[in-house]
Amino acid sequence: MFDNALLEDAKEVIELCRRGDVRLATAESCTGGLIVGCLTAVPGASDVVDRGFVTYSNAAKTEMLGVAAMLINFEGAVSEKVARAMAEGALARSAADLTVAVTGVAGPRGGTAAKPVGLVHLACAGTGRPTRHYREVFPGDRAAIRDTTIVTAFAMLRTVLQTGTA
Repeated sequence: MFDNALLEDAKEVIELCRRGDVRLATAESCTGGLIVGCLTAVPGASDVVDRGFVTYSNAAKTEMLGVAAMLINFEGAVSEKVARAMAEGALARSAADLTVAVTGVAGPRGGTAAKPVGLVHLACAGTGRPTRHYREVFPGDRAAIRDTTIVTAFAMLRTVLQTGTA
């Protein structure tokens, strides 16, 4: 299901979590659970993966993660503030020490001039750390955008786990 490069990235994230005694959770919109799916494709992932929230709809973001409906209405689901709120909500609603959240426009429809297809906001929240945010516009079709989002989420997690800072 996942290519070898993605699985190797997932193994590295899991090993870094294991070494640091860090529990991990994901909050996913545009990837629809692919990040946690890739992590849990690795044997032994249960040592570090607490849970994955698939919050594809705005209602799910509010109900499962506590993202304020007013924030989503004002900023849009694909925004820095919503990505940050998703990551922080996953942290508050799980046993995780570190979370990653993604929200974006994977296409092929749904893009606008302000929020084009390929726009993805990623956020990483951790206990006692400031929340980190990345904004990216990835090229390619839906599959490429989602795959690149997974790669970027893993890179973000590795950076936090290796440096100890979000």
